[in-house]
Amino acid sequence: MQLVFATNNSNKLKEVQALIPAHIKLLSLKDIDCFEDIPETQNTIEGNAIQKAEYVKQHYGYDCFADDTGLEVDILNGEPGVFSARYAGEQRNADDNMNKLLTKLNHKNNRNAQFKTVIALQLNNKQYTFTGICKGEITTTKHGEKGFGYDPIFKPKDYDVTFSEMDLSLKNSIGHRGKAIFKLIQFLNS
Repeated sequence: MQLVFATNNSNKLKEVQALIPAHIKLLSLKDIDCFEDIPETQNTIEGNAIQKAEYVKQHYGYDCFADDTGLEVDILNGEPGVFSARYAGEQRNADDNMNKLLTKLNHKNNRNAQFKTVIALQLNNKQYTFTGICKGEITTTKHGEKGFGYDPIFKPKDYDVTFSEMDLSLKNSIGHRGKAIFKLIQFLNS
């Protein structure tokens, strides 16, 4: 079986490749000569994942899965949510995004948050979705060098370190994307 993972994010690709079983050949967008920006114009995380997977299937003909992930902060009514990647602007800069979030949470006691990943799978002309959630809290400062996005300021529940301080195997086993990918793999193996 071969599947396209509809992402241009090399960090996401690396995380997912570490989880996918060997009998599934994972293709990147580059592998299928898809270099355009795939639209993400929906107002939900689920909607964006579905839109990306449908785009690849319609324009390139490959069975495909796509993900969208958002960080949802309780006291900010779910911000940045679907706008996580461009929270501080269209330049999609992780440091700018984290700085904006830390500023908004300055002097706030409730720092509870969750990462949510939705994977949309287009397989044999049918659509499936798989959701993974990791609850935790936003730290007051950045910690760690690993990971990407908001990882330096997100500390998962029951852990004393941020995602950026964890090795990839631990992050994958407890994290939102890992949980969603695990559901996808279970489905593909069934």
